[in-house]
Amino acid sequence: MGFVQEFKEFALKGNAIDLAVGVVIGGAFGKIVNSMVADLINPLLGLLTRGVNLADKWVALDGNSYASIEEAKKAGAAVLTYGNFLNSVIEFFLIALAIFIVIKQINRLVRVSDTLPK
Repeated sequence: MGFVQEFKEFALKGNAIDLAVGVVIGGAFGKIVNSMVADLINPLLGLLTRGVNLADKWVALDGNSYASIEEAKKAGAAVLTYGNFLNSVIEFFLIALAIFIVIKQINRLVRVSDTLPK
């Protein structure tokens, strides 16, 4: 069997197509979660913490004080942007929670369909 024929069979199998669809939907879902964190959760956290914005949380590791992250980076200072890390952790947990809920519902539907007469 030739390489092209073998690749064609692989690419047209249901699993490969399902995986491709999952990757596309996952990418779009990631954008939605990123927006939810940046546009909804962070402002609410800022309100609860009296205006603290996680994205603005950083520290220059050279011990000097800078007005902005960009200024610190221009000066060649190593910058620890722990606020961005915290945003990423929040996004991860939201994505994991959403996937858990979806998988739980799919499993519930599969169990219900298994009990239906055939």
